[in-house]
Amino acid sequence: MPGLAHASYDDRAAFSAQVLEEIVPKIISANGIDPATLETEVTPGGYLLKTNASLQTEGELDDHIADRLAGSFGYVFRQYSVLVSRLDDTSGKTGFVVVRFPKDTLNAAVAQKFFETADATKKGLGGGYTAFADEQIYLNVVNSEGKPYSGLDDMAFLDGLKQTAASFADPKPEIAASGKATARFISNDWDKSGQGEDYVGQLGGPNSDLVQKLEVIGKTYASLIAASAEKNGWNRGQ
Repeated sequence: MPGLAHASYDDRAAFSAQVLEEIVPKIISANGIDPATLETEVTPGGYLLKTNASLQTEGELDDHIADRLAGSFGYVFRQYSVLVSRLDDTSGKTGFVVVRFPKDTLNAAVAQKFFETADATKKGLGGGYTAFADEQIYLNVVNSEGKPYSGLDDMAFLDGLKQTAASFADPKPEIAASGKATARFISNDWDKSGQGEDYVGQLGGPNSDLVQKLEVIGKTYASLIAASAEKNGWNRGQ
């Protein structure tokens, strides 16, 4: 889809809203979960200094079910990774900071501006963020060796975001919370595992009932992509 690179945030958010309505509940149900027990939003999400329309799901799930659901999302949506986090796990090893904006002021433009300002304040803060409502959440995620991808220890990570919040004028944010959390990536390298083998292995294997259900949902998702690409001209070059 050569035209996708030029899609606006609003167009991407509109497509994500369709996915939220038509695809997400099917994936949740395939995992034996009542979609009404989870909250999913289309929100700004950041990765490597770029904000995109993102789907964030929140709910009371144990670790195994949360990882399985994340793997299901990753498999259907062909994502390289899905972030699973639990901010209320004080035994976690991942530092986190919640930046809260005044009610109804955190939109994609504000999120991106703060994201860029944070990275300019302290290199390493432009790795990524998630958002819910008017809260922008920064996780100092670590690799398999326990080293933060940001290159910053948790104290420096928090200090950089405090400085950013203090200098950010409009809308004026505050540091609402910080501490330790559990955070991990459920992933599949599609360049090496083109059939989603890492996800499939976690989901019970190619013949499992769950994977079979996800295959059907994936076809519905592919049709939705094709229709949206045609409508928005994403499948055409400039």
